[in-house]
Amino acid sequence: MPDFAARRTVMVDSQIRPSDVTKYSIIDAMLNVPRERFVPDGLQEVAYLGENIPLSRGRVLLDPRCFAKLLDALDIQPNEVALDVGAGLGYSTAVIARLAEAVIAVEDDLAPEAERRLSELGVDNAVVVSGAPAEGARRHGPYDVILVEGGVEQVPTTLTDQLKDGGRIGALFMEGNLGVARIGYRAEGVISWRPIFNASAPVMPGFTTVRQFAL
Repeated sequence: MPDFAARRTVMVDSQIRPSDVTKYSIIDAMLNVPRERFVPDGLQEVAYLGENIPLSRGRVLLDPRCFAKLLDALDIQPNEVALDVGAGLGYSTAVIARLAEAVIAVEDDLAPEAERRLSELGVDNAVVVSGAPAEGARRHGPYDVILVEGGVEQVPTTLTDQLKDGGRIGALFMEGNLGVARIGYRAEGVISWRPIFNASAPVMPGFTTVRQFAL
């Protein structure tokens, strides 16, 4: 029987702490949320490797380092409401639920399975909304924090408009195979983006740039 608790400790000690993620709340959450419960069946053995894990239709569960560094930069507070965009099978939602007052997870075809897995673990301050991740969940907003769980070429205003003034949004901007994680700060209706670190992930549906062709 695999000792997944020991693997979580190794993940934190070898991938999270060396990446300058030192906030106790994040480390504690990642030590206690069983990542192996939120990967597709048959992939439990690779749940704690330092790489993206495939979900469906080109989507991935972000690697632990990338996810933790985004959380560190977003600095989610216990009195804040977060929007988890493209939550996959619910791992990110379970972690964020330990940091925030409440979290709304948006997912399309994986939503029922994410809801089931979160319920099994007793995550009671999270709500899973079924829908296109790029549309967010306007009726539960506005949000203090938004995290996009995958690559983007652009973030649509349908999503950024759901962020409170003074709020933060994290996303991984891709240019070809190269990506830069950025944190956006909303002030007076305008998002100002700041680069944080390099990483990569497939671009999520709904987050591609519309190409303009000229004749």
